[in-house]
Amino acid sequence: MTHDQAGTPAPARPARPAHPARPARPALPDASGISRRAALTGLAAGTGSLAVGAATVPAAALPAPAPKALRATAAAAPEPAPGAMKLFADPGFNFAGLFALGAAGMRASEVGEVLTAVNAINTAGLSEQTFTDTFRAWGDRLAAPPAAGRHGGGSPSQTHRFRSLRAAQYYAQALFYVLGTDRPGDEKEVYLAGRRAWDTFTQLCSPAAVRAKVPYGRTRLPVWFFRPGGHGPAEPRPTVILTNGSDGQNVDMWTYGVSAALDRGWNALVYDGPGQGELLFVQELPFTPRWEKVVGPLIDWLDRREDVDSSRIALTGLSMGGNLVARAAAFEPRIAALVCQPGCVSPWLGFDKELRDVVTADKAETNRVWNEEVVPELTPQLAYTVRKRFEIFSEEALREARAGRVLTDLWTPAQLAIGLDVTTVVPKIKAPTLVLDYDFEQFYPGQPKQMYDLLRSRREYVKLTQATGAQLHCSPMAPQQHCDLVFDWLADVLHH
Repeated sequence: MTHDQAGTPAPARPARPAHPARPARPALPDASGISRRAALTGLAAGTGSLAVGAATVPAAALPAPAPKALRATAAAAPEPAPGAMKLFADPGFNFAGLFALGAAGMRASEVGEVLTAVNAINTAGLSEQTFTDTFRAWGDRLAAPPAAGRHGGGSPSQTHRFRSLRAAQYYAQALFYVLGTDRPGDEKEVYLAGRRAWDTFTQLCSPAAVRAKVPYGRTRLPVWFFRPGGHGPAEPRPTVILTNGSDGQNVDMWTYGVSAALDRGWNALVYDGPGQGELLFVQELPFTPRWEKVVGPLIDWLDRREDVDSSRIALTGLSMGGNLVARAAAFEPRIAALVCQPGCVSPWLGFDKELRDVVTADKAETNRVWNEEVVPELTPQLAYTVRKRFEIFSEEALREARAGRVLTDLWTPAQLAIGLDVTTVVPKIKAPTLVLDYDFEQFYPGQPKQMYDLLRSRREYVKLTQATGAQLHCSPMAPQQHCDLVFDWLADVLHH
C-alpha cells in the first residue's frame, strides 16, 4: 500500500523525477545543483554528476574543450530545495546546514550554535575551508569538559553528555568538507575527534551504551548498544539495528533512531560497517556489496543477549543505507522488519549517463580517458568533489584524496558502485518492508517507488512532504516526523 505523509492511501503511480519540470541536462551543470550527500555518495543531485563547491561554479568556469562527460551548461538549474530554509547560498552547504539545524530536536545540536556558525561562515566567505574551520572549532569548544562550578543542582555529567553529542555533530559537519581545505590530510584526525566526542556521549548515557567489537572477516565492527532506562536488564525487548549511509556519522543514528527507540522502550544498535566510520577513516576499508555479511554477525551478537527479543529485530537504513539494508534483508531471514530511508535500487544509476559512459568493460581505456581527457579539465571545486565522492569506494582513492590528489584508477571503484545494484535481490526480501520517499528527493528520484514495486513481501510506501517541512533527502528539517513515522510502523508490524 502506498501513502502520503499523513497516511492517506494514495494510488500507485509510476516512478518519476522528483522535480516536476527538470530540463534536459548534461553531466556537469553549475555547482548550485548539488547537495552534501551527493558529493560523498557519488550520486547526482538531480542536476549534475560532479558539481559541488564553496561557491557557484558557472558554466564559464570550465575550459571550453571539456569532454562531454564533464561539459557544463548555461541553462538555469531548477530550485534545488523548494521551501527549505536558506542558510547558505550554495545548496550543498545549505543541505549540510539543514541537517545540523534539524538535529536540534534530538539534542544533537543547538539552534543558536548552528546559526552562529552559519553567520560566521557567511561573513568569512563560504568555502570548504571556512565551513570546516568554523564547525571544527565548535567541536573543539564543546568537546572540552564543562567548567567546574555551580550546576543548579543538576549533574555535570549530564551537561558533558549533551555537549559531547553536539560536539560530535559539529565535527561531523567539518569532516565532510575537510578534503576541500588546505589540510586534506587532517581527515582522520577530524574523524577521531568526532569519535571521541561520540564515545564520551555514549559512556555518559544512563544506562551507558554497551560497546563491543563484533567479528567481521579479518577485522571487527565497532558497535554501540543502547538500552532504555527503568527496565530489568534481562527483559527481552524489540531491537532496531540502525544502518548509516555513505557519509553519515554515528551522531546521525542518534537523531534518526536511537533517541526514538529509547523513548519507546526499545533497544538500538549502532555500528560502523565497511566504508563507514572507523572502518573507512582508520582502517581504510571501502564499501562492500555483500551487506548481509555485515548484518549477520550483528544479529549473532544480539541473539546471545537476554535483553533482546530475537523474534523482533528490525533493520533500518538511512540514505544509501536504504540500499545496503535491502541487500542484507534479501539474504538474512532473521530480520523481522525492514525500513529503507529512502529506497535505493542502484546508487550507480544516480550518476549522469555521460559519466557512466566513461566507464566501460575495458579498464585501461576507461582510465586513459579519465586521466587524459577528464581529470585535466577539473576545476579545484570539481577535483575536491571527485576526491570526496570516491574515497568510500577505494582504499587507493582515499589515500590519494588525503594527499590532495584525484584518483587515477576510476574503473575499480566504479565496479564496486555498480555492484551495489539490488534490482534482482529485492524480490527475495521476505520481511515486511517500509519504503520511504521524499518530496524533491535529490539523489534517488524514482528509485523508492521502483523498490516498492519490486517487493513481494508485505510492503508500504510513504512519501514525506513539503507540506510539513519534511521534504528533501532524509527530511533534514524534520527528523522527529521521520522517526515518528518509522517507529509507529515498526510498532505495528512487530506487535505480538
